[in-house]
Amino acid sequence: MAKLNQIIAVEKGVKSRAQRELADVLRVLQKPALLSGISRVYRAKDEEGETLPPESTKVQVKSEDALRDVARSLTRLFDVVATKDWANGEARADIVVDGQTILARVPVTYLLFLEKQLTDLNALIEKLPVLDAAEAWSYDESQDVWRTDPVETSRTKKVPRAHVLYEATDKHPAQVETFTEDVIVGTWTKVAFSGALPARRVNELRDRVDRLQAAVRYAREEANAAEVDDRQAGDAVFAYLFA
Repeated sequence: MAKLNQIIAVEKGVKSRAQRELADVLRVLQKPALLSGISRVYRAKDEEGETLPPESTKVQVKSEDALRDVARSLTRLFDVVATKDWANGEARADIVVDGQTILARVPVTYLLFLEKQLTDLNALIEKLPVLDAAEAWSYDESQDVWRTDPVETSRTKKVPRAHVLYEATDKHPAQVETFTEDVIVGTWTKVAFSGALPARRVNELRDRVDRLQAAVRYAREEANAAEVDDRQAGDAVFAYLFA
């Protein structure tokens, strides 16, 4: 009695061999000369006529023989795939993470599906936006987003000023220098909001996916180690097809 992982291991080789042998049969059947034969016997018109030896060509390939070769090649493949597919429906294992059973008696086909999906989820998590570490963030329950503490900044306005260099006299007008001065006219209060995630949350999700992936791989290996009954499907198929 074999194990499911052993059947899976030999399936590719059996399939390649069957395809190669089937291609060989097809190639031979496409050569009409190999399927043709002839027999010619010469008889002179009279006794004094020339005598020629008979000619003959034997049939080298028979279609029925080719069908038997095809059946023999494919029967092993049909049996291997049947054994694997029947076993896949029976092979099951639990997915356990840190002693907690996430799913019980999971079919190996679903384990393969889940493994692929977790790989895609892991790629998604790797691309999750993370809150800017340069800011201090807190969760705003009312808006369901992250927010920073308020930061105040001043708004200024340039106001023209005049500076008297020399006072006016009876002989000279006053000399005045003009300039502008930045004067605070108000205050901005800024609060930043974000829908990104804290780095610790992303790390936690990444860790959970990693652990579940490991558990699924372990369960798959355990399910594939199940012993399987050999299935004989090929003989029944070809007994009907080529009867």
